[in-house]
Amino acid sequence: MDLLRSLGLAAAVLLFTVSVQADDFVRVGAGSYATRTPEGAKRPQQTVYRSKDLQGPMPTNRWWSSLAWMPLSEPMYPHPLAVQAVEGGVRVAYPGAHITANSAAIMGPMASGGDDFVVGLVGAMKFTEARVDGHSDWFVSALFEEGQNRLRASFGHGSPFVFCTLNGNPTLTFKAAPKVWSGSAQDAVVGFSVGKRHYAAFAPRGTTWLGLKGEKWTADTHGKDYFTVAVLPDNKPETLELFRNYAYSHVIDTQVAWKYDESRCAVKTTFTFTTRTYEGTAVGTLFALYPHQWTRTSSKLLDLTYNSVRGPMMVGVGPSFITDMTYPGVLPSLPLVAGLDRKKLSSFIADELNSSPPAMADTYWMGKQLGKWATLIPIAEQLGDTAAVETISQRTRTTLENFFTATNATNQLKKASNGVFFYDANWSTLIGYPASFGSDDQLNDHHFHYGYFIRAAGELARRDPAWAADGQWGGMVRMLARDIASPDREDSLFPFLRTFDPYAGHSWASGHSKFADGNNNESSSEAINAWYGLILFGEATSDRALRDLGVWLLTTEIEAINDYWFDVENQYHHSGFSPSVVTMVWGGKGANGTWFSANPEMVHGINWLPLTGASLYLGRYPEYCAKNYEALVEENKADDLRKPANAGKPAASITGTQWDAWADLVWMYRACSDPQDALKQFHARPQNFKPEEGNSLANTYVWLMAFDKLGEVEREISANCLFYAVFNKQGQRTYIAWNMSDMPLAVTFSDGTRLTCPPKSFLLK
Repeated sequence: MDLLRSLGLAAAVLLFTVSVQADDFVRVGAGSYATRTPEGAKRPQQTVYRSKDLQGPMPTNRWWSSLAWMPLSEPMYPHPLAVQAVEGGVRVAYPGAHITANSAAIMGPMASGGDDFVVGLVGAMKFTEARVDGHSDWFVSALFEEGQNRLRASFGHGSPFVFCTLNGNPTLTFKAAPKVWSGSAQDAVVGFSVGKRHYAAFAPRGTTWLGLKGEKWTADTHGKDYFTVAVLPDNKPETLELFRNYAYSHVIDTQVAWKYDESRCAVKTTFTFTTRTYEGTAVGTLFALYPHQWTRTSSKLLDLTYNSVRGPMMVGVGPSFITDMTYPGVLPSLPLVAGLDRKKLSSFIADELNSSPPAMADTYWMGKQLGKWATLIPIAEQLGDTAAVETISQRTRTTLENFFTATNATNQLKKASNGVFFYDANWSTLIGYPASFGSDDQLNDHHFHYGYFIRAAGELARRDPAWAADGQWGGMVRMLARDIASPDREDSLFPFLRTFDPYAGHSWASGHSKFADGNNNESSSEAINAWYGLILFGEATSDRALRDLGVWLLTTEIEAINDYWFDVENQYHHSGFSPSVVTMVWGGKGANGTWFSANPEMVHGINWLPLTGASLYLGRYPEYCAKNYEALVEENKADDLRKPANAGKPAASITGTQWDAWADLVWMYRACSDPQDALKQFHARPQNFKPEEGNSLANTYVWLMAFDKLGEVEREISANCLFYAVFNKQGQRTYIAWNMSDMPLAVTFSDGTRLTCPPKSFLLK
């Protein structure tokens, strides 16, 4: 028997060595990923527009990514500025001066036609390329070269400056001669206005200017190689003097650092600028903070502001600033409350188990199935249905292990259609196949797709830590986590925080950002799902660094969602924008729509799904939830009135609540402000009702019953543990904690309430 087994093993090894070359894949614990392009796979373009001196993984999914994907670039939006690499050099504009809005969008684009001016170089007739020559956490440097002519421009989020180094005399080219309001041909600093937009040019000491009365200016710097332009908040002399002090302090590096203090439920973020001083003695720089930053900082700010499509930006000064936020808590699921019909819930779970597991699908749609299973596991656990837990867990394991293995049963490299991850060394990314929505050739949406995988793995790890060990399947989970959000700037395989923008406070979905409106992010809720996955997997595997990364990403993105997608306190959306929500945040606009549908339920619901134990943030502002729901009803009513099937029907019979898509998600969102109405709609559903593909009736029912029993989400109270929530029903609070560990957990809430949660269980008080 042992001999036969040995012979079989030897044959398998021989077959393996014949079928697959050693460099076709890399083993990671029990899993593996391909390093040769799978058959049938699409890959991103080969060309990466980077300078020959720039080493390391190339970031994608940045506000500036078109610079790396194109010979020049599309407009980029490092608010308050907009910047574009063009044939003449660096095109600079201030969109904040002409922001408009209507029922479709808040619009602050870089207008076509070359406004406001272009920074160029004497002797350079035409730049055919601008290559990424350096990048940091929210800054980038573009290198323009033509023959011996060289212009390097650096710009970044929050900076009113464009810092240039060059080997000749800089030029400024305008569509029409601007108005000079400070300085002359003999002054190094010139203040000027293009329409109502105010700027200044900061040349080296001793510079003289040519052409200040015309459409093209030239600065004779007498061989000095530094130059800066800036957009100013106003044209006051004291403002110009302030900017003069910092214009020669060039930003050469930016870094973000985060810390989660579990004892205080506090998330602290530090933003640091490193500068090089060319003239003067200034240390640090001037920077403009977005609303989600300036409302949550104790750092000193100046009485100066800019306008942006995200709302007003406030100016600060120094080498750094700090924001403080409160982690809102997550749960593995909502608890099964008193009054819930456990037999009904069992039947919902049985229906899911009786349905056949789906055949192979792409990483998004299979990811949604994994998300559904991950949500059902803790529900079935609470119900005591161990058979269901094991069946769902096994389906989850089988699916993940298939994707996490690069070879098939005959030891051949898998085809793309069979489920495989491939590492593209050219773009330093892990691409899952089958792919969809441009996740392969455009590197779109990796956090949306892989977030479902990571979260499902977190559920398995919670119950079976051995499965998630690095020597087993956890290593591949960590590869996905590193792809979407590596916290290591020295990671040799992946860029730092690929999909998350630490300064903007949210993620970006497009890998290439080749749009006139910059980059975009639609499903903010699927980004939250990814960070939720990091929290679960990190906690389950005792990886505090990964867990804390997830806490920081989730907390920060939720604050950005509340301000920029929902504007829950009605402060930051343009007054001319009539919808209740921005469903797609872009660099140059905030739009009301989706990539895939005009159906009102989907337009709203894309920023709700998947609804999980991490989705309670959606209900933290119940007044807004009611407003948003009523807006959906009105939009759906108008949509229904336009449908041919309703022609001739009395308008009064069209209620706006006749949902034709994602009704289960609508009910769950409705429960955040009116759970009784939500339950009424749920119970009136058609007999053959099918929930949204990533959701289940079991999850819907548990959610609705929890809100009906417990009331609204209480946002003012936090806890000194990872998994917590507080509800308030007519003044009666319910405190919830969940303990993943094997030991009792003492929990203290910020209002002084204490409870001790038993091992591996919920506790409600």
